[in-house]
Amino acid sequence: MSLGVFVGTRRAAATVLFLALACGAAGAGTDNWRFDTANDGLVTASVYATNKLITGGGALSYSPVLTIACRADGEPAWTEWLQLNDAVSASRKITMSVTIDGAGKFDESWSVGTRGRQLMRDGADGIKRLVPANRLLLSWRFGLLSGRGQADFDLAGFDEAVSQIAGSCKTDRP
Repeated sequence: MSLGVFVGTRRAAATVLFLALACGAAGAGTDNWRFDTANDGLVTASVYATNKLITGGGALSYSPVLTIACRADGEPAWTEWLQLNDAVSASRKITMSVTIDGAGKFDESWSVGTRGRQLMRDGADGIKRLVPANRLLLSWRFGLLSGRGQADFDLAGFDEAVSQIAGSCKTDRP
C-alpha cells in the first residue's frame, strides 16, 4: 500500500469516527433519563447521580436518584425529589445545600418523605432554575452524628425531559 493511500484511508476513517461520535452525542438527548407515567396521572423523569453513597456499614453502595414530576390536575403541578436508600433522621424538613453548575452554594428547606428516604421540594421554580443547568450538586445531613450525604447529577437532556413531561401532563413548562 502506498503512503498516499494509507494517509487517505486514515483520514476517511477519522472522518467516519468523528461523524459517528457527533451523531451519537446529538441524539443522546434524554438517554440518561427514565420516564414513567403512573395510573394516578403523575408523570416523572428520573436520573441517577454520577456518584455513589456507601450504605450497610460500607458493604454496599448506591446512586441516589433525582426525579422531576408533574401532575396534570394536581397541586402543586411540579415537584422534584431525591430518592435515597438510607433514611435521614429529620422528620419534617431538612436543609439541602444546592450548587448549580459550580456557582455559589445556597441552602433550601426540603420536606422529608416516605420513611426518611425521600427528600422533596414542590413548585415549578426549582425545576425552572435547572433548565439551563449542566450539573446539580445536592448535599444534606443524614443526622446529627451520621455525617453528610452528597449527590452529583449530570443534567444533560434536562430541558428535553421537562418538555416531554409538560407535554404528557398537558401543562406549561416552568
